[in-house]
Parts: sequence; structure tokens; C-alpha cells
Amino acid sequence: MREFDLIVIGSGSGLDVAVAAANSGLHVAVVEKGPLGGTCLNRGCIPSKMLIHSADVVETIKNAGNFGIRVTGYEVDFPSIVKHVTETVDRESMDIERSFGGSANPVLFKGECHFVAEKTLQVGTETIKAGKLLIATGTRARIPEVSGLRESGFMTSDEALRLMQQPKVLTILGGGYIAAELAHFFGTLGTQVNIVQRGRYLLANEDEEVAAIFTHLASEKYNVFLGYEPILVAKDGGSFNVTLQSMENRDETRILASDQLLVAVGRTPNSDTLDLEKTGVKTDPKGYILADNYLETTTKGIFTLGDALGRYPFKHVANHEAAVAYKNIMDPENKVEVDYTAMPHAIFTSPQIAGVGKTEQQLKAENAGYFVGRWNYAETAMGETIQDATGFVKFLIDRSTLKILGCHIMGTEASTLIHEVLVAMKSGDGTINSISQVVHVHPALPEVVIRAAEYIIDPTHHHEHANP
Repeated sequence: MREFDLIVIGSGSGLDVAVAAANSGLHVAVVEKGPLGGTCLNRGCIPSKMLIHSADVVETIKNAGNFGIRVTGYEVDFPSIVKHVTETVDRESMDIERSFGGSANPVLFKGECHFVAEKTLQVGTETIKAGKLLIATGTRARIPEVSGLRESGFMTSDEALRLMQQPKVLTILGGGYIAAELAHFFGTLGTQVNIVQRGRYLLANEDEEVAAIFTHLASEKYNVFLGYEPILVAKDGGSFNVTLQSMENRDETRILASDQLLVAVGRTPNSDTLDLEKTGVKTDPKGYILADNYLETTTKGIFTLGDALGRYPFKHVANHEAAVAYKNIMDPENKVEVDYTAMPHAIFTSPQIAGVGKTEQQLKAENAGYFVGRWNYAETAMGETIQDATGFVKFLIDRSTLKILGCHIMGTEASTLIHEVLVAMKSGDGTINSISQVVHVHPALPEVVIRAAEYIIDPTHHHEHANP
């Protein structure tokens, strides 16, 4: 048996902790069964955003005529797009793995692992043990129980990001952010896209107004089946036939002859592969690892972070948690809590979406007193210039303190515009005045943010309050 000071399971954000701990003098082992770099680099945010950028370029070409630019034609070299992304990602992953070559610290163990005793792991033929561990094992695509699905040859986002032949027709099961982003990529490049969603809206976890408008816009581009669930998948030659059933009246309809079937109904944690009961680490009913505010699990000395923890399924959150985990592993007598204040997210669809804090439906459910600050892109000089007719910024503001409870943006560069709000919520006094009293460049796109901050509406009385 080989013994270490720290074992890190997973090479995504956990790798940051491993390297920092090794540099600080701990003897560290890293366990990884797949390519190094974790989900984000290999099968998540990096390759997906690289692919989506190609779709954004095509969309710019398609819209050029609105600005007096005549484009006579273009050709999509789909294999070239995917090849470039795949080669870039694989090269970066291999660079990480090569950096371990001959390294005495940290030591890399490639392969699947599981606990055989408290703080003791089996990795292949080797047994390793440490006084402290960090579990950063992430998640995998959740596969629903649908008749005929598992034997059909469907794909998840893992395979979709490396698909070398563009499908003519793609059916997507699920309507969350992965489904929305991949629909944008394939659909903009010319694939006919069908989306099957159980609920009323796509992106149902977003602010309801954002979800409703996005669903309307998506329905103009794709065949969207709302309120349906798949009940049967059949393969006819090389084509997928999917039978759907209405959630409301149980009526059935069929989607015929799809080249590819993408399952994107959510994620499930990989904790079930670890035999956690042998080391005393507990999970919630969904399999996410239970931990306190210091990221320490139910077993003292074992920490967790990222998608395995399941609080916020975003890479930037995992990186934030990694800094806290490192601090608490290295200095357990002076542990610090994770601060999740103003934790944002963005969805790289068309239009882009970004959000932070509470949604309006959450505030209604809490019976909270709030104002709404809202402004359309098209009602600003730059918004009109770029012809963003559907974009808007929406603030949710505490009625008594004017603190920003949430902000939701849909439109051009939403993922960039949200950052002004994050600074105000985290580093300023947290009120809408932190934005409304700041002079903004005219004409520039962030002007839509200050306009929304200035234009306050009482949703209970529809009374407008300018410049709170």
C-alpha cells in the first residue's frame, strides 16, 4: 500500500488543489480514469463554446444583410470545425498528463477507483491511502428509462461534441441549457432540430419571463414539443423514430427519421461508483455528496467540490470552491466557509442568457416584497444599432433596502453584461444605486443595464419609480 498526505479524485478543478498542495509540501496523489482536465476541458464548457462560436459566426453572416452587407454564400465545413476543437482539447489534456511524467509529487494514478476502507482506495492493482482526500468526481449524463432507448445507439453531449458528420435531422430529449446550446450549434449550421421537453418552457430553471421568451424564439427556429415525454425509441435502419406522449392528455405523436438522437435530460453524480459507504461519506437522495460550509464531508478529513457536491453545476463555481478546499485542507484549525454571494451563470445560446440570484417566480413563492427594473436593448442607442429586438435586462430589487436580489439578462453579450451586476452585488453596497448612480458610456451596450436599474416598476401596483 502506498500512503500519501492527500489524495485528489478527479482532475478538473481538483487538480488545482492537488498542485497547490504539492507545492506547499504535501505528498499528493491524483486519481483520474479519463483524460486529464475534467469535464469542462474534455466534454463540457471548453469544446462546446468553441463549437458554438462557429455557429455565432454563421449567424453573423446570415444577418449581414440587415446592415447593408450582401453575402453571396458560404459553406460549412463541419468536420473541420469539430476536428479543430477536438484536436485543441486533446492537445491541452495531453499537455496536462505529460506534466506528470516522472513527477514524484503529485503522483498520477490512471484508472477507476473505489474505496475499500476508510480513506483507502483501490486503483487498478494498487491500493493507496491518505489522511486527507478531496472528491471531485463530477457528473455524467443521466439516461432516462425509455423503452428501446438504451439499445438504440443514442448519444449524449459527450459524443455530440465530437460528432464528425453533421446530422440532417437531430432530435434532442431535454430542454435545459445543454439541449439549448447544442440546438444552437447544430441548428444554426443547418441541421433540422426537434426538441422534446416535459415542461411548459425550455430553460425552465431560468427566470420565467426569460424562459417564456426564449421558448417562443426557439419555437420559431426548431420543432419544439412542449409538455411531452418520450415513451418509445425505435431504430429503423440508421434512423431514430421516437414516440412521444402528452403529459396532459396522454395523446401520442411520433418524430420520424432523425439521423441522431441526443439525450440531454440532466446529469447524475458519479458518487455511485466509489463505494463511499466504506469510508463513511454520505450522499443526498440524488447521489450528491453531503458537505458542510467548509466543503468537508460527513467523514472528517474528506472534502468535496464541484459537480460532485451539486450546489452550482458550473466550472467557475468549482474553481471558487477549490480555493476554499485548499485553504481548509492545509489549515484545518482556521477553516473558512464558501461564500456563494452573487454566483452567476450564462447560457451560450442565441440569444445569450445570463443570470444571478433569485428568479421572479422564487420571490413570488417566498411572498417577498420586490421591485422590478427592466429595459429593452432596442430602447438604447447601441441596442438599436446592433438590431437586438428581443434582448432585455431585468433586475429584481428588495422593496425596503433596494438591494439587488437577482438580475436576468437575455440578449447580445449577456454573459459579459452580467459582470457589472456581480461587482455591485459582491463588492459594492449591493443596492441598485451601485449601478444607477454610475455614469455609463454612451452609446455602449452596458447602457441597457443602467436603464434597467433606473426604470423601477412595482409589480403589485405597476407604479414606476425612476432613479430610486
